[in-house]
Order: sequence, then C-alpha cells, then structure tokens
Amino acid sequence: MHMKTGVEQSVYALVLLNMLPDKAVLSGEAISQQLGASATYFQKLLRKLVTADIITSVPGIKGGFKLKKRPEDIRVYDVYLAVEGQQSLYSSNGILVDMLDLEKEDSCCLLTNLMEEAESSWKAVLKRETIASLSEEMLGERFKDKIAALEEWISNKMVI
Repeated sequence: MHMKTGVEQSVYALVLLNMLPDKAVLSGEAISQQLGASATYFQKLLRKLVTADIITSVPGIKGGFKLKKRPEDIRVYDVYLAVEGQQSLYSSNGILVDMLDLEKEDSCCLLTNLMEEAESSWKAVLKRETIASLSEEMLGERFKDKIAALEEWISNKMVI
C-alpha cells in the first residue's frame, strides 16, 4: 500500500488551519508554500476538503480557508476518504484461479480475508486520531522550540 502525498499535505494543512484564531483564514497559496506543495495540485486537495465539508472556502480578496468542523470531529480517516476516496486497498487479481486452473465461478483468493482484516485494523487507527489530537501532539513539548516561528508565520499570513 502506498498513500499519496496529498493525504499527508491535507492533514498538515488542517493542523495549520486549526492554529488560526476565530474568523481568520489562510490562503491556499500560503498553505501550499508552507507545506512545499505544488500550488495547482494543492488547490485540488483544498477543493476535495471543501467538498467533504471539512473546511470552508471564504471568497474575496480577504478570503482563504478555515476549518468547517471542530478539530475533535475531523478524523484522519475522514481526510483520507476526502483525498483518496472509498476504494478498498486490496483487490484480488484472480491469480489463484489462474494458478490452479479453477473455474471462473469458483473465483477465490487466499488473501482476501487477511487483507480485509488488515484494512479494518488500519482504518480503526486512522479513525481514532483527529486533527485535534495531532495538533495537541505538535504543540506539545517535542516541537516547542519550533512552534513560535510557525505561529509568527500564521500571524503574518492570516487574514481576518
């Protein structure tokens, strides 16, 4: 399994938006620059997050983006779904059917149940973590010496 960079970029964008004071917004361009993301690709990610009702787009010269939901209500799994979609991580290619020369009606895969269990566990982990929990971890002791610079950047880039 390989998760696209867009999920990671989206999660960190939401963490940045969570740091905004009430009624403030950040432009998509500012966020993409901070994350080192392509501005055009990042705009597509932001549209997906808006469509998923995770963030709000505020139009106009003083426009930008802000969280639509409380950070406690935005699960990492929600972000994954918004960016990657609902598809399953595993899909049998019928190799066992070909290997054993089985009838197509007897199609089966020894890996299907195992992969479904693994995916279920993986989803459970993503569902228990939220933007709030990740923000709390980032703002904790571990990155304390770096947060002031990030807060200053937000203060300079946000629009109220």
